[in-house]
Amino acid sequence: MIDTNHHRDRVLPSLAARRRSLFWRIHFWSALIASPFALIAALTGILYIFTPQIEQVLYAKLDHVQASGQMRPLDAAIDAARLATPTDSSLRSVVPALASTDSIKVFFMLPALHATHAPTDAHGAHHAPATKAASNPRSAVIYVDPYTTAILGMHMDNDRFSTWSKKLHSNLLQGDGWRWMIELAASWLMVMLLTGIYLWRPRKNESGLPQRGAKDRKWWTQWHGFIGVVLSIMSLVILTTGLTWSKYAGDQVRWARDSVGQATPQAPRNLTSTVIDGIAPMTWQAAADAARRQAPEIALQLAAPRDHLGTWRVNNYDRSQPQKRVDMVLNAYSGKALFYSGWNDQTAFSKATGIGIPFHRGEFGCWNQLLLLIFGLGIVFSLLSGWIMFFKRRKAGSFGLPKLLPGAWKSIPTGAWISAAVMFMLMPLLAWSAAVLAIIEMILHFATRKISKLTF
Repeated sequence: MIDTNHHRDRVLPSLAARRRSLFWRIHFWSALIASPFALIAALTGILYIFTPQIEQVLYAKLDHVQASGQMRPLDAAIDAARLATPTDSSLRSVVPALASTDSIKVFFMLPALHATHAPTDAHGAHHAPATKAASNPRSAVIYVDPYTTAILGMHMDNDRFSTWSKKLHSNLLQGDGWRWMIELAASWLMVMLLTGIYLWRPRKNESGLPQRGAKDRKWWTQWHGFIGVVLSIMSLVILTTGLTWSKYAGDQVRWARDSVGQATPQAPRNLTSTVIDGIAPMTWQAAADAARRQAPEIALQLAAPRDHLGTWRVNNYDRSQPQKRVDMVLNAYSGKALFYSGWNDQTAFSKATGIGIPFHRGEFGCWNQLLLLIFGLGIVFSLLSGWIMFFKRRKAGSFGLPKLLPGAWKSIPTGAWISAAVMFMLMPLLAWSAAVLAIIEMILHFATRKISKLTF
């Protein structure tokens, strides 16, 4: 009698066929895990990229004023803002007006038992903040007219549309404990992208481009692969920049960055101001003027010294112009920069993220927003078309898991193992979920073998 099992093990499918079956299987699992969250992330991301236009409608009367005469000293605007908050609020920072039509933004930390619910009305009349029990202090923004020091409005920092839509995109409006969902999706999207590129690779006598006359499942397959590959470079940029500020993967990326000396330049913590006899500490206006003389032409955010030896901290409030990035520490008496870090002082990693993150957010203008809109719609199409193909291929009554050819796991090239190890190190959630998936695969493998023996 011929040992059919031995014969079947000895005559294996080709190496290319085994690898393709394995990558198809991994592609399926990654899509199964990532698709629900990725679809939400794509749709919420499309909403987020139009933040400038939406905020222009919502906050035009807060962000902009009618230029009229000479601006009042910055200190007068801050004093007016103090009167609009509870007496035990603490001033955090100030963003002076850059353009002649900009308002002044004054950031306060409100005490735990106060919360503001409504901004002032359109006529600039201030409404006293309502009091409501709260477990933690909250940050509030006061908008002040630099010409009249009138209060234009007041709202909680987290209630602004840009902050709300960012939280919706990153953690579905939940606490930080829920950020893992989007991070898990992004990690498996990376796997789905890389395996998808491998599966798309044109075979002999094929161009990889969608063919005319294709119908039904073949049409979906061609366009699914083609659009996925066309968007692949941008997908890698979006996924990579998104993971840099995620919780677990972000920690690993920052660790790797610091390990190779690519950390962002930071001011020494022990910097102090030198007291100059006969000279009083700088006022807010004097500090703003000193910072403006030394910084690029961009909106700046200032934080005052905490004591007589403290320093002024200055950085760019506008993140959409990375080449004008600036971080400064000023002597509180002379205004001299004790620390200065501009674009040219940044590491290669800092410059890459300085460009990549604003690009991810669509902050480089209409062309950036349009590109992200096309990308987001392409991602939605890729996800939905993948599931359409799955249901068209799946046989009735079956789970539809792609067939794994014998010897598939042994066909993985060394480069793929190394790439997987690097990805697992940088993306812990991917590693943990892959371990769970490996256990599921082993259970399916042994269950299939047992069924095969019983059937035989």
